[in-house]
Amino acid sequence: MPPTTTASSGQQPGKSGRKKGRRARLIVLVLVLALVGAVAYGGYWSVSTVRASFPQTKGSIELQGLSGPVDVKRDSYGIPQIYASSDADLFMAQGYVQAQDRFYEMDVRRHMTSGRLSEMFGKGQVDDDAFLRTLGWDRVAKKEYDTKLSASTKKYLQAYAKGVNAYLQGKSGEAISLEYAALGFKNDYKPEKWTPVDSVAWLKAMAWDLRGNMQDEIDRALMTSRLGPKQIADLYPEYPYSRNQAIVQEGQYNELTQTFEQKGSSQENGLSGTGTSSGGTGTATSGSGTVTGGTATGTSASTSSSTASALQSQLSGLYNVLDDVPTAVGVNGQGIGSNSWVVAGSHTITGKPLLANDPHLSAALPSVWYQMGLHCRTVSSKCQYDVSGYTFAGMPGVVIGHNAKIAWGMTNSGVDVTDLYLEKLSGDGYLYDGTTKPFTTREETIKVAGGASKKIVVRETNNGPLLSDRYDELVKVGKKATVDNAAPDRGDGYGVALRWTALDPGTSMDAVFAMDKASNWSEFRQAASLFDVPSQNLVYADSENIGYTLPGRIPIRAKGDTGAIPAPGWDPKYAWTGKYIEQDELPYEYNPERGYIVTANQAVVDKDKYAYTLTTDWGYGTRSQRITDLIEQKIKGGGKISTDDMRQMQLDNSSEIAKLLVPKLLKIDVEDKDVRQAQELLEGWDYTQDADSAAAAYFNAVWRNILKLAFGNKLPKELRVKGQCLWVDPVNTVGPADEADKVRECGQRDADQAQPDGGDRWFEVVRNLMDDENSDWWKTPKGAGDRPAATNRDELFKRAMIDARWELTAKLGKDIDTWSWGRLHRLFLKNQTLGIEGPGFVQYMLNRGPWKLSGGEAAVNATGWNAAGGYGVVWVPSMRMVVNLGDPDKSKWINLTGASGHAYSAHYTDQTGKWVKGELLDWSFSDDAVDKSTTDSLVLKP
Repeated sequence: MPPTTTASSGQQPGKSGRKKGRRARLIVLVLVLALVGAVAYGGYWSVSTVRASFPQTKGSIELQGLSGPVDVKRDSYGIPQIYASSDADLFMAQGYVQAQDRFYEMDVRRHMTSGRLSEMFGKGQVDDDAFLRTLGWDRVAKKEYDTKLSASTKKYLQAYAKGVNAYLQGKSGEAISLEYAALGFKNDYKPEKWTPVDSVAWLKAMAWDLRGNMQDEIDRALMTSRLGPKQIADLYPEYPYSRNQAIVQEGQYNELTQTFEQKGSSQENGLSGTGTSSGGTGTATSGSGTVTGGTATGTSASTSSSTASALQSQLSGLYNVLDDVPTAVGVNGQGIGSNSWVVAGSHTITGKPLLANDPHLSAALPSVWYQMGLHCRTVSSKCQYDVSGYTFAGMPGVVIGHNAKIAWGMTNSGVDVTDLYLEKLSGDGYLYDGTTKPFTTREETIKVAGGASKKIVVRETNNGPLLSDRYDELVKVGKKATVDNAAPDRGDGYGVALRWTALDPGTSMDAVFAMDKASNWSEFRQAASLFDVPSQNLVYADSENIGYTLPGRIPIRAKGDTGAIPAPGWDPKYAWTGKYIEQDELPYEYNPERGYIVTANQAVVDKDKYAYTLTTDWGYGTRSQRITDLIEQKIKGGGKISTDDMRQMQLDNSSEIAKLLVPKLLKIDVEDKDVRQAQELLEGWDYTQDADSAAAAYFNAVWRNILKLAFGNKLPKELRVKGQCLWVDPVNTVGPADEADKVRECGQRDADQAQPDGGDRWFEVVRNLMDDENSDWWKTPKGAGDRPAATNRDELFKRAMIDARWELTAKLGKDIDTWSWGRLHRLFLKNQTLGIEGPGFVQYMLNRGPWKLSGGEAAVNATGWNAAGGYGVVWVPSMRMVVNLGDPDKSKWINLTGASGHAYSAHYTDQTGKWVKGELLDWSFSDDAVDKSTTDSLVLKP
């Protein structure tokens, strides 16, 4: 029977939310009047339709399956704190409450992870579904649930699903979410019951976004069509260990790494050492080439590079598929990072540790994160949890946050857990070790709303699923591509298979619950060891200690660095060994003498001191070193760090590339008075990228044009912005081609995915070339409007300053007094489904923005933008938190959007304005603090 409710059935905001609520109701009334008679979907929405799905937040509701009453206390931002007397009741209530706020989002996510988006949105999603079915996330999740997860974890997942289904019982689509009302006009889709596997599968989606260097692997292979090995090496420089510190710096190495350094004392902060290849690119270092006027020619690459070159058309198709995968969890790894750091009590005002975290993901509406607290009234064997923080709608437990004893945060480690393999296909099999092996196959049926179902066959080799089967061009190889003599004949083309740790069943869901109830470093490390995919940097603090650990299932490869470029799948020497780095061999650090630990996607450990390769594609450490410098400045100045100091560090807008380039730019003699006027903006600029800064606007335009002139115009079309067309030399030309021989090539990537993206890898590229003033990279031909050619560094910089001046004149106006970074650097929040592809009026109802943002690429305040595509915000700090281990009630947090996924709820985007300003909300944890902040109370009764 449906849940029984008493008291009000609509959401009732507290005092601080009432004004917002009245404003929302007025907006709804205006919109409804405007939409009466709208025939795009065959009807109109009334106020009751818009408000029908708002959750009940006061009074009581009867839920079958509870063993006792559960209290749900919401503050003025709608953030729920749940109180129960058993684990099962706690997680059942979590499922119910999350479904109240976010079920549509949950439903879309489970359809994405299972490759069933076409069931909701029609034939336009068939290709995405086919790709996701080929990956088989839901199949792996089911194997995890059936064979890997503990009995207690299964019990919690079942309780959570029971709570979600209790919410769904007896409700029509429009009573669940406004989006279902819109979908109802197009098809007869009805939400189905939630299952435990639906929750597990979401971790696969997160793992996909944080999968490591797969995109670098593709990009390097594509570059071989126009760049030689030396140029590719220029674009993937070695990590700057001497300038940007690795995460792990203190301690000694375990027995397995004594090859590099003798083991020291056996104190608890022992750790594994360092791991990275010094090559950085994974391509051969022989060969040379000249980069001239929009193209690059070079001598033949190494065997592995030429094999990769043969794949360029295939990998271009693969990139298009990857780019189409919904971005609910990020921008598919392009430049995305995160910040987290922890400071020991010896350096803080409270004398207890402080921990900060802000994961960087693509901007989503609602935010990917959901804030909540899960509290047992009395912690015991019957009810074990007292935890608060951030989780995902659709998944029980808390992913990042703190309990009564410890706190933790996460950043992506970037370790390499994916490899692409070339496969020689023939008939019903593939070549391996001189023998044709049969494919492993399965048939999948994709149901399509409003259309006929489509059947696909998924084929797998010993290296994983054949992603090339999902795009016709992936099975074709360019006739001009060269391969090594030892490679088998291509025939009709090589296939491309993916080996990825997340395609094997794991225990990450167990890790979530284990971390939530860990009470000390030892228990936390044990819990972290279960977090096999995705591999994350985990920072830790309790009231007396700080620590860092790197968990994850990280493969040991048989030969070479197969993770840098696609490997020959037919050669068993390149196969994974089936062995993984043991957990006690992975790097960790505990109470380092320096008194702080910083992780921001930089190298985990210094090079040449670790027995295994973790990756060759670290982030380059710009953010991590800036955070380190800010901490050191405070400590060396004799100060103590406060919670607000941690917040201020999260908001640091300093541009590290500006510090390098501006002194050079100011020395360039500029004749044009308008360009000179813009150049003067940089005089005395403190390199801070505030939203109201004209200097930041001009510098970032100059930086964008430097990248375009020096590198972007010389990259192959597969990496450039879609529609950006250039006349270039034919690929196999020796030396510059005659003008009549040039060919027109247009870019193929979306603007937010193209290269050069302007991240800190490009900082390092430019830094390494600064002293080579006559490098071929600095050469560029004349531009439109007789803009001068460049033959050296300063001439190219001058050209970039001219181009930037007129670009901003077109975008912001000729009067530089009106310029500001925020006018260029804007955030739009778009509902991830109908807000992107729905009819215009639906998008208008569901989307929000824009907001003018401070910050920038590779700044600590990482409001990322893609320099190849423009200045708009691509990814953001998706949440920010600072945990005070001295008094958890003095901790602070903020979400990008709000607790609710319901458009026109008072809590849809009520945190965004404060997020933009860099403000944090009070984060109540204790019973007394939660009671004081509570505005709405709901009792769930058995």
